[in-house]
Amino acid sequence: MVNQPRPTFYITTPIYYPSGNPHIGHAYTTVATDTMARYKRLRGCDVWFLTGLDEHGQKIERAAQGKGMAPIDYLDPVAVTFKKLWERLEITYDDFIRTTEERHKKAVQVIFQKIWDKGDIYKSEYEGWYCTPCEAFWPERQLKIGEKGEKLCPDCDRPVERMKEESYFFRMSKYADRLLQHIEENPEFIQPVSRRNEMVSFIKQGLEDLCVSRTTFKWGIPVPINANHVIYVWFDALSNYITALGYGSDDDEKYRRYWPADIHLVGKDIVRFHTIIWPIILMALGEPLPKQVFSHGWFLLESGKMSKSKGNVVDPFMLADRYGVDAFRYFLIREMIGGQDALFSEETLISRINTDLANDLGNLLHRSLSMVERFSGGIVRAPEAAAEGPLEKEIRELTAKTVADFGALMDRFELANAHSALWKLIGRMNKYIDERAPWSLAKKPEAKAELEAVLYTMVESLRITAILLQAAMPNVAGKIFAQLGLSGENRPASCLMTWDAARWGLFPDGVKVAKGDPIFPRIDPTAILAEGTETEPVQAGKAEATVAEAAAEKPAMEPLLPEISIEDFAKVDLRVIEVLAAEKVPKTDKLLKLQVKLGDETRTVVSGIAQHYTPEELVGKKLVLVANLKPAKLRGILSQGMILAASKDGVLEALTVTADIPAGGRVK
Repeated sequence: MVNQPRPTFYITTPIYYPSGNPHIGHAYTTVATDTMARYKRLRGCDVWFLTGLDEHGQKIERAAQGKGMAPIDYLDPVAVTFKKLWERLEITYDDFIRTTEERHKKAVQVIFQKIWDKGDIYKSEYEGWYCTPCEAFWPERQLKIGEKGEKLCPDCDRPVERMKEESYFFRMSKYADRLLQHIEENPEFIQPVSRRNEMVSFIKQGLEDLCVSRTTFKWGIPVPINANHVIYVWFDALSNYITALGYGSDDDEKYRRYWPADIHLVGKDIVRFHTIIWPIILMALGEPLPKQVFSHGWFLLESGKMSKSKGNVVDPFMLADRYGVDAFRYFLIREMIGGQDALFSEETLISRINTDLANDLGNLLHRSLSMVERFSGGIVRAPEAAAEGPLEKEIRELTAKTVADFGALMDRFELANAHSALWKLIGRMNKYIDERAPWSLAKKPEAKAELEAVLYTMVESLRITAILLQAAMPNVAGKIFAQLGLSGENRPASCLMTWDAARWGLFPDGVKVAKGDPIFPRIDPTAILAEGTETEPVQAGKAEATVAEAAAEKPAMEPLLPEISIEDFAKVDLRVIEVLAAEKVPKTDKLLKLQVKLGDETRTVVSGIAQHYTPEELVGKKLVLVANLKPAKLRGILSQGMILAASKDGVLEALTVTADIPAGGRVK
C-alpha cells in the first residue's frame, strides 16, 4: 500500500513593524497562530508556520535618524526582542523572515520586474496624501477631517502629509472586478463576514492605481529598473508570504509545496492591504490567492486602544513571567472571540485563571486523582460494561461530541469557541462527580464495580481533555498525563498524545496515578496586583508564595453585619427569574445586560458578573433577583433589580435555582 502524502497547512502571522518592543497585540496574533499550527500538526498535517518583521519604510528611517543610528543597527536589537518573546511563549514557527534579508530583497525585485514586464506597472507622478505611521496613500475623498480642519488618516486618525514625487504605479483598478468575483465565489476568503462586507464596499467605491515606489527616502528595496526609487513598503512587505518560501529564487520547492497559504492571520487595521493589494499582486503575477485572510480584533483597555504614545502598552514578558506561559496563552485565545475586540485587565486575566484553570480544570484533576488514591489505592481499573449506568453513557457520548465539536471549531479558526466547548465537558465532569458521589459508593462493598466505573470515567475524560489542550497550553497536557500515570517509559502505547487517541476507552487497566500539586494554584487578586508593576515582573513561583502568605493572614470570612429583624428582611422581595437574553455592556469588562422573565413581566437588569459568566451560558438559567430594589441607571441602561451572587477570593457565583420553580416564584 502506497503511503499518501500528509496534507499541507501553511499559516502566517503578519510580519510585524518593529517600531518598538512587542506588546500584547503581537502576542495574541502569534499565540493564536501557534495554537492553530500545533492543532494542525496534531491532526497529522505537514505544517509551515511563518512570522517575521517588516523592516523597511520611511517610518523606520525617521526613527533610526532620531536616535542617530543606521536603520539596521536600530532594527537588530528589536528583532532579538521579538525572537526572545516567541521563545518565552513557546512559539513553534518554522521560519522568521526579516525583509532586510537578501533572499527577500532579491525576490521582491523579481516580483516587481515581472509585473513591470506584464505592463501592469507604469511611471507617472504622485501628488496626494500619505500617512507615514501607516505607510499608506489615501485619496482626499477618504480622509477624515479633524476638529481644526486638519486632514487625518482614516485608519489611525493622525495627520497626513501632502506628497508630490515621481513614482511608479501598479494598475490595481484593472483587477477590481476580478477580485470582487473571487470574493463572491469564495465566501471563506475573507473572515469574519463583517470584514468581508467592509472590503466589498471599499472595492465598489472604486480602486485607484497604487503608488508602488518612493524617491523621498532611501531605506527600502531599490526598484530594479530605476535605482533612484525604492519599492513601496507594503508592496515589499506583503510579498514576504511567498519570498520566504523561495518564490523568485532558484530553490522554490517550499513554494510549490505549501502555496497557497491556508490562513493569513491579521489584525483588523491591515485587512485592506491583505485582501485587496496582496490578492491583486498575486493576480498580476498569475499566482494562486491565499485560501483565507482571517481578521481578529484588538485587545483594548478601559481607556481605549493601547498606544505607545499613550504609554499604556501591556508587556507580554511581564504577564508570562507573572502568571505562567500556559495560563497567559489560554487567556489570550479564550478572551478574543472571532473578529471582535476584547477588553484587557489583569483582574480579568486573574479571574479567567481562577475560574477556568484553578476551579474547573485544576479542581477536576486534583479531586479525581485524590479519589482514585483514596478509594482504589491509586490504581485505575477498566470497568465492567455491566457496571456502567446512564450517566457514564452520557459522559462517553458528550466526550465524543466535544472532540468532534472542538475539531470543527478549530478548523474554522474559532479558537475561543472551541475551548468553550471543551470547558462545557470539564464543567459537566465536575457536576458528574457530585452526582455519582464516589465517597458514598466507597462505603458499599457491593458497589465496588460501580465505583471503578465512576473513577474510570473521571480519569478517561481527563486524558482526552489533555489531548485537546495541547495546542493552546503545550505544557499542561504533559503535566496532566504525568499525574494520570501515563508519562515516561511506563506509558502504554495506546495512550499517545495524538488526535487518534482522543477516543473513549484507551485508558489502560492497572495504571497507578501520580497525583501531584495542583497545576493551577488559585491567585489572590489583591495580593498579586499589589505585588509589583509592569516594570518589575514577578519571578516564576513568586505569585503562588504571595498568595499563600496573604491567605494565612486573612480571616476565615468577612465579619457579619449588624442584626436585623424579620420585619426588615420581609422588606426585601426576592424572586426567581429566567434569563431570556444576555450581552456584554460595551466598553466595560464587568457588566452584562440581561433580559429576564419575572412572571408575566420582562425586565432589564445590569449585573457585574461578566468576568465570571459568558452571555451564552446564562441564557436559560434561573437566578435570584432582588425585585423591589429601586431602579438605577448603569452606563446609561436602566437596571430593574439586582442579581444575588456569592463571592470569595475573586471567584463569584450567581445563585441559581435548579428545581422547576417558575419565573416569578418567591424566594423565602
